[in-house]
Amino acid sequence: MINLILFLQQVSVEQKLKDAPDGQYQIGVLIGSFIPFVVLVGIAYILYSRAKKKE
Repeated sequence: MINLILFLQQVSVEQKLKDAPDGQYQIGVLIGSFIPFVVLVGIAYILYSRAKKKE
């Protein structure tokens, strides 16, 4: 079930960039594709710093 959901949520960034109406849309697509990665890195850093402070 999870594999099906992940398959449906996959977004082709290359296709969106090719069909982009202008340059600002392309920048938005690129930023939007990097935001989840940046959020996960931030959460990992917060968890790491909290675990290190407990020691």
